[in-house]
Amino acid sequence: MAFRLAQISDTHLSARVPAFSANFDHLAEHLRGLRPDLVINTGDLSLDGADQDEDLALARSAHDGLGLDWLAVPGNHDVGDDPLPGCRQPANAERLARWRRHIGQNMFVQDVPGWRLIGLDSQITATTLPDAEAQMEALVRALEGAAGRALAIFLHKPLCQERMDEMESTYWCVQSTPRHRILDLLMPQRPAFVASGHVHQWRDRGVSEGLRQIWAPSAAFIVGDAYQEAVGEKQLGYVEHALHADGSFESRLVTLPGLVLHDIGEMPEVYGPQRRLAA
Repeated sequence: MAFRLAQISDTHLSARVPAFSANFDHLAEHLRGLRPDLVINTGDLSLDGADQDEDLALARSAHDGLGLDWLAVPGNHDVGDDPLPGCRQPANAERLARWRRHIGQNMFVQDVPGWRLIGLDSQITATTLPDAEAQMEALVRALEGAAGRALAIFLHKPLCQERMDEMESTYWCVQSTPRHRILDLLMPQRPAFVASGHVHQWRDRGVSEGLRQIWAPSAAFIVGDAYQEAVGEKQLGYVEHALHADGSFESRLVTLPGLVLHDIGEMPEVYGPQRRLAA
């Protein structure tokens, strides 16, 4: 029997935005009925946990309320982002400590039949925090100890958009230098897939290096076409992964009719006005 894993993402929970909590409640009801073996949230559990304790506390309570085993990795709205020019909330020790206080560790290693699941904190990979180097060392140990298991990697940001050799700095993906450090470690054992969130679009495709990237949609909102290029499918839902003990798997998008399709571009009261794409 397959191990059933529900990958949810970008739930953006806060008492200040009841609309996103309502979507989560609908998703939670569905998952409690389905009872997957594990739920993994690939980041942005909270609306602004990077600066607001109460948002992370609410996210923790909501996930505990699933009544299911769950794990999570942080997103940019949970612990901050790459320290690029203009970054308003760079990932730092204070924000990371807040995550650990409310949610727990910012990476994980979980073994299930035939598989090793590894969760990475993509938000610290471009920083000089000692935690970033400690995470790389932990990844080495996790890969060395996989003992022939199939590998699945979970993180908030995709490794790349189209090609692993992309060089430009970007808000949407892991930066080039840490990406290649991670790839150098991963490729000798070639994970079955790398699962992420952040883009608020669903996509399942192979990229250069033959590494399959699976993007989970948000459960809270999309970024409308006026504000973000469509590089996948803009809808709400989650990803169901069926992991078989022989290392094979199936992944599929699950959409729920009860989720309300909010466009963050039309909600400036949440994160401020979004920048429109050039015409």
